[in-house]
Amino acid sequence: MLAPEVSPMSTRLSAGRVPAIYEFIKAHQHQFSVEMMCRLLEVTRSGYYAWLKNPVSKRAQEDARLLRLIRASFVASQGVYGAPRVFLDLREAGETCSKHRVARLMRLNGLRALHGYRTRRWSVGKPSVLIPNILQRQFTVTRRDRAWVTDITYIRTWQGWLYLAVVMDLFSRKIVGWSARSTIHRELVLNAVLMAVRCRRPRGTLIHSDQGTQYGSDAWRRFCRTNHLEPSMSRKGNCWDNAVAESFFSSLKKERIKKHIYKTRELAIADISDYIESFYNPIRRHSHLGGMSPDQFEAAHKPRRRGVH
Repeated sequence: MLAPEVSPMSTRLSAGRVPAIYEFIKAHQHQFSVEMMCRLLEVTRSGYYAWLKNPVSKRAQEDARLLRLIRASFVASQGVYGAPRVFLDLREAGETCSKHRVARLMRLNGLRALHGYRTRRWSVGKPSVLIPNILQRQFTVTRRDRAWVTDITYIRTWQGWLYLAVVMDLFSRKIVGWSARSTIHRELVLNAVLMAVRCRRPRGTLIHSDQGTQYGSDAWRRFCRTNHLEPSMSRKGNCWDNAVAESFFSSLKKERIKKHIYKTRELAIADISDYIESFYNPIRRHSHLGGMSPDQFEAAHKPRRRGVH
């Protein structure tokens, strides 16, 4: 019986795919001798017979185990996490694999994080006449309740628009107040900030907004004075002055809403509440916070009280 023809080129191409070579030998062992095929294909007989006893390599077994953990992290994030955040989940659980290995397994198994929307370009606007821009895009602060940002977005429902106002602490990127209503009147903003005030009890906190009419009213300025807040306002037509709030809305819409039109406003409010209170604040890893969630970041940086000696 003639031996199978194996060209030098095919041997070189197969050298890095030993399991595939073993499969070939197994499939043709009744036609050709194992010894001859191993010699021609440049693999050892001992390696082939060891593979027969355990066809799945230890690395493949470890990949399968890691993939189960990766899928659990990916599903828990509702498809939000890419390899960097999944890697942090695994590291926190005590795994020692590399980020590149996580990325490879996710890529091979079709686990792709949701992508954001295109960023719009904005022209530089004029400063507000009523309230100056005190924040000046200084989005990194060193302690909690030093600077907040607030903004409004809208969400589709079959009952009409639902308007959402949020208040975020720039220190931890935590949503400390929010409100959702069927109208965009000033009560929408005041209710969101009132939640933040009751939760955090600020003293001299800067609160930055865009130039919406809700933030330029006399009622807004009186509210800020009464609650020890110092208002700051973006330049007209420049969303970059309030980019952190815009970034949160982008995350909410790509990670939870996903262009979904809610049947009722009540269902939309319940889903938004779940996203903020059960996922974003306590769980969602934030790249700006070194891979920690807002709640974790605040707990890690909580001032320690000095004991009485």
